[in-house]
Amino acid sequence: MTTTETDIKVAVGELFTVGAHYGYPKARRHPTTKKYIFGVKNNVEIFDLEKTAEALNEACAFVENLAATGKKVLFVGGKREAQTAISSAAILAGAPFVAGRWVGGTLSNFDIIHKRVEKLLTLSDEREKGTLTKYTKKERLMIDRQIKRLDEMFGGIRTLSHLPGAMVIVDPQFEKIARAEALMLKIPIIALSNSDCDVRDITYVVPCNDASIGTITYVIDRIAKAYSTGSKRVPAKAAMPERKPVAPDERPARRGARVAPTHVAKK
Repeated sequence: MTTTETDIKVAVGELFTVGAHYGYPKARRHPTTKKYIFGVKNNVEIFDLEKTAEALNEACAFVENLAATGKKVLFVGGKREAQTAISSAAILAGAPFVAGRWVGGTLSNFDIIHKRVEKLLTLSDEREKGTLTKYTKKERLMIDRQIKRLDEMFGGIRTLSHLPGAMVIVDPQFEKIARAEALMLKIPIIALSNSDCDVRDITYVVPCNDASIGTITYVIDRIAKAYSTGSKRVPAKAAMPERKPVAPDERPARRGARVAPTHVAKK
């Protein structure tokens, strides 16, 4: 038995332990997931875990290689069963994430959304440095509420200064808007998909029980570890450049704007 076959066998056992093999009743199955089904038990379809293990290995290899080039992978899971697993794994791996309601336009209107993220970073930095003391108590309270609201919406994508190189989704049926935006921008999608999901446009399908906390945690942890491993191999020159703020004097003048003359003091 080769090392790959051994890894698959171990992964199948681990997937079985966390209940990844349970799908939905046959009546709910989407035709595109038929090839991943092993059989039916008590009217519940069972996934072929060998195919799931192979798909997970392929997804992890893709994520690791992508991370090694310096690109970010965005983890998305807004459903209740996925929120803790997504946020915990992404934070440990240093990856951006959305573990709540997907804000429409997060990718398709990225420049505008990023301005809100920069606003969050600026206010948070000012609060940490104590520069908000110049405001009244009521104004500081309003700013604190604004920071909290922005953090709830965009806190997970603080480190996302560019569009991600790929997206990991828990249940593409639930995350329809996030999926549509990624497809529109041709961003590869890795998706934990149950038997009711349409997986035609998914780049890497990981067929499994996407309603099980144990399954979601196991699969997301595997992918997050692959991302972390790849990130450690990033060459210095391949890392995404940080946005450099432009000093007021360095900003180009608007077309038609009058340029103030430079006065030279007379001797």
